[in-house]
Amino acid sequence: MKTYPATYRAVRNTAPGELELVELPTPEPGPADVLLRIEACGVCGADAADIGNPALQRPRVPGHEVVGRIVALGAAVDGHWQLGQRVGVGRLGGHCNACPSCRAGHFNLCESQPVVGSTRDGGYAEMMLARATALVSIPDELDSEHAAPILCAGIATFNALRKCGAQAGDLVAVQGIGGLGHMALQYARRMGFKVVAIGRGRDIADDVLRLGAHLYIDASVEDAAQRLKAMGGAQALIATVTDAQAVAQAMRGLAPLGKLMLLGVGNTALAVAPGFLVGGERAIAGSMTGTPWEAENALNFSVLAEALPMVETLPLERAADALLRLKSGDAKFRLVLTMEAGRGPGRTQHPNTHTN
Repeated sequence: MKTYPATYRAVRNTAPGELELVELPTPEPGPADVLLRIEACGVCGADAADIGNPALQRPRVPGHEVVGRIVALGAAVDGHWQLGQRVGVGRLGGHCNACPSCRAGHFNLCESQPVVGSTRDGGYAEMMLARATALVSIPDELDSEHAAPILCAGIATFNALRKCGAQAGDLVAVQGIGGLGHMALQYARRMGFKVVAIGRGRDIADDVLRLGAHLYIDASVEDAAQRLKAMGGAQALIATVTDAQAVAQAMRGLAPLGKLMLLGVGNTALAVAPGFLVGGERAIAGSMTGTPWEAENALNFSVLAEALPMVETLPLERAADALLRLKSGDAKFRLVLTMEAGRGPGRTQHPNTHTN
């Protein structure tokens, strides 16, 4: 017997920059899919890019930081997933298990997986279909509102830090203190790095120190690269911003053998002198979000280390307001939509912060 309604509310992107609240018929899952009743969905900068993209196939439901419960299972879904289980879905919509990348075990690089909120409907809705291969188990210790941003901002920064080559005690710089950066600061501190935050303006100085940075560099008044070099150079720079010129300037503060980890995706080429890379054997690498297994690692580490996103919740019907707050830079630091109708003006939840 079905335990879910015949229709559900969703916010759809119907034209570039336009959102509307609609009522849709609840779909049945295909053989390899599950149907989720959504509890929370994070609001990400990539959502805003999707919604404004004239090439996007519409109508489309945005959102890719999704946490909900399984209410229906496709016939081919394996027994690991059960009705009522709380799960998450991130930006990567489920690997195919057949392409060359999947056969090599690089599931996050699958050539045939949908992009949630872009090529497949996402989580600005009360219900959502998802490929079973995209599912992430959510720890009981995390509420859905805090778990949702970890499925994108959390796993992206967690994986970048794990891949950056730095070891405990090394100097690691985080550039850009927003939705991604505020998670990177917490993870980096708890991984044992000496953490330097690079931002613009003094208004966030107290926040970044509470989140775990040992030092804040205001790049609007100080040369961040020179400051890093005076400290011996950074072994890794985690760049979460899309300003390629700002990244190029900051990476001059990398120590020999240091690595730039790029997370922000801008439209401008990154300018770097070959001699800077060759002379110091420095490296540049991109980092995607991660596989469901890696996302579960990030969630579990977040619980163990008490590294949680700072979130403000808004009800589903205020999705447009959430995106405006995101683009204005007013959000500190992640916005999360909840599916409870009439929840009100929203509330702010703060994680346990670090005492220096």
